[in-house]
Formats: sequence, C-alpha cells, structure tokens
Amino acid sequence: MSTIALDIVTPNGSVHDEENCEIVILQTLQGEIGVQAGHIPTVAALKIGSLRAKIDGSYEYFAVTEGFVEINSTKVTVLVQAGEFAEDIDTDRAVAARERAEQLLQAEQNEKIDHTRAQLALRRALNRIEVAKHR
Repeated sequence: MSTIALDIVTPNGSVHDEENCEIVILQTLQGEIGVQAGHIPTVAALKIGSLRAKIDGSYEYFAVTEGFVEINSTKVTVLVQAGEFAEDIDTDRAVAARERAEQLLQAEQNEKIDHTRAQLALRRALNRIEVAKHR
C-alpha cells in the first residue's frame, strides 16, 4: 500500500512528522476528509477537532486547533496554532479550562467578558477531553 507523509506544524515548529501514513482523517469546515497517497492537491480550512492518522495498521489521535491543511499527492501539511497527541493531553488541565470557559459564558452580559473567546476556549477544552479518550 502506498503511504503519505504527515507534518503537523505550529508557530513553534513541527510537532509531528511521519512519513508512512496509510490515511489521514481531518475535520475541515466543510466536513470530515480522508487523505491517502495520490490525493489531488487541496487547501482547506480546519476547525477545532481531531486528526487521525493510520500508521502501521493502528490510529494515532491528535487534538488540533483551527488552521489550514495543504494536501498534495505525497504529503499532508497541517498548519495550526496548537496540536498534541492524545497521550500527551493533561485531562485535569483540560477539564479546568472547560470549567473556566463555562463559568465565563454563564456570567451576566459584561463588556469585560469576550464571549467569542470564551466559546473558543470551551470548544478547545472539549476537543482535548474527547481526543484524550483515545490514549
């Protein structure tokens, strides 16, 4: 079976570089997309979600923030603000972040509270908690 390379890049550099993925599954704004070797060139916006890569017959899971993916026939390059392996997620920290975001969103309308930012923090925390289940 042909394989495709995967590179997950954050502002701090590459957090994962794998040469032999059987398939990479991403969450785009338009829906889920699966990428295998030979895929047509594509650029798509990513939403906060999971990224799954099948390597040597088993899946590795990553939590990623919003960003972009660039796909060509031999490589998938994921550009995100943050990405982490399921096994590296600190679940206690993610739960605490979820609770903080929920408290902010439940507060009365207050000009000092950025509700959009709190909603994004909540989505990121929920995603990290969900991806951590795949350790």
